[in-house]
Amino acid sequence: MIIYPDIELQAGECVNLVRGRREEPVHYAISPVDAARKFAAQGAQALHVVDLEGVLQGGRHNTQAICDIINAVQIPVQVGGGIRTIDNVNWWFDHGAERVVLGTAAVKDRRLVENACAQHPGRVLVSVDARGGRVVVEGWRETTSFTALELAQSFEQSGVAEIIYTDIDRAEDLPESSIANTSQMGRELNIPVISSGLVKSLDDVSTLKYMENIAGCVIGRALFEGWVDLEKALEIANAPYKPAEFI
Repeated sequence: MIIYPDIELQAGECVNLVRGRREEPVHYAISPVDAARKFAAQGAQALHVVDLEGVLQGGRHNTQAICDIINAVQIPVQVGGGIRTIDNVNWWFDHGAERVVLGTAAVKDRRLVENACAQHPGRVLVSVDARGGRVVVEGWRETTSFTALELAQSFEQSGVAEIIYTDIDRAEDLPESSIANTSQMGRELNIPVISSGLVKSLDDVSTLKYMENIAGCVIGRALFEGWVDLEKALEIANAPYKPAEFI
């Protein structure tokens, strides 16, 4: 299982939007490039970088900071946030992104997904975020009629490399939430699933590692705030599978 340290950018700085509240970003006292270099030095195999202003407005807003990250590390960087045209998809690949992540645009423009996948096979991911059983878009501000599973299944024939799935209810620790939705996504999809927002402890990493078809997990706030040690998480993620022994 691949762990993707998550660097979320607003106005060129590392931030986190707790519960999606864009008016109250948590700022971290480390530059994006230094964060990227730190994660790479600790053994990260890839990075997940998000342009938060792009998520909320569309378009490219943290271009220089993201390009600086790409140029500063020798590991793959996947980029998301505001990528809503094929020109933007191509722009990011031309500027060193290893993979791109489509979110709102994937829900609203299926042709974009198909064109991007056709032009860049194996390098296009779709982010599916769900709250209360329904997919949300536009930075979690707009609720659609789709369930996460049915939307993800609809992308399987489009050439999407992987699905990044965020169960917002679980990420926000709602009392009725569980890992069941993530587990179902892994079981019922034929393409790999990357879990996002679920990891708050090393136990969560261990749980995801042994779930069917969960190929990776995106970890952001837990790394920046020290809840999870990246090197220890990587040890768990990279450990060989050991089936349970019965006496």
